[in-house]
Amino acid sequence: MMYPLVQDLAAEKIPVAVTCRVLGFSKQAFYKWQANPVSQRDWDDAHLINAAIDIHHDDPEFGYRFIADELAGQGLRASRNRVNRLCSSQRLWSVHSRKRGLNRKPGPPVHDDLVLRDFTAEAPNELWLTDITEHPTAEGKLYLCAVKDACSKRIVGYSIDARMTSELAVNALANALALRSGVGTIVHSDRGSQFRSHAYVRALRDAQLRGSMGRVGACADNAAMESFFSLLQKNVLNRQRWATREELRLAIVVWIEKTYHRRRRQDTLGRMTPIEFETLTQAAHAA
Repeated sequence: MMYPLVQDLAAEKIPVAVTCRVLGFSKQAFYKWQANPVSQRDWDDAHLINAAIDIHHDDPEFGYRFIADELAGQGLRASRNRVNRLCSSQRLWSVHSRKRGLNRKPGPPVHDDLVLRDFTAEAPNELWLTDITEHPTAEGKLYLCAVKDACSKRIVGYSIDARMTSELAVNALANALALRSGVGTIVHSDRGSQFRSHAYVRALRDAQLRGSMGRVGACADNAAMESFFSLLQKNVLNRQRWATREELRLAIVVWIEKTYHRRRRQDTLGRMTPIEFETLTQAAHAA
């Protein structure tokens, strides 16, 4: 950082030798820098930082380890220590980290609250609710992101993975869109980083969906989704200790598709199951 100062002083007729001696380095070091102000190492670091910023914007929960893996997938080779140094210099930390002195707060909402705790809809595909839950296994945690139709209470899309990334939320949304026409549908969530990520916001925009977000720390702002996760917790997750993620994944899918959709009758649906309610609703609309 002192070399540009030597250059500026030299322009004011102060000898390079004098400045170098006062600042404590040799003339040879200065002339070497002057011949090549931006070293190859600096150039490579700049490219790595640029790629790391893009990766972190898409997945704010990624720490330097995941960023290093993603860089390798893009053909940019760098050790984890080097990526850690560059990420620290740019303050690129995972949203899950808890470093002292950072005083992190939840990020701002990227959408207004269009629901205001009114979780009712007159017809399917008017309002979808989404959230993420987790449960431990002997292999580690398993994460579920589900999308629920507020009218029929049916889980119209879901995604299960070992990592809680923006891709988990994007895949759940894609699963719902593969089965439903959701143009203009309101998709309500909390302010989790996965739902604020660039990838998720872009997926909403591309599908012409309307995003909505509740407040920070207000469970009631997404209470209808929390009630589904509570049922899942009591009927599947807490019934036994799960040895593997695959075992738990299979149990979740079977409960959603077989029990919740086809056997669990709900008072708000007139004692019908979500599948029965949708079948009658579609027939009524067709008539």
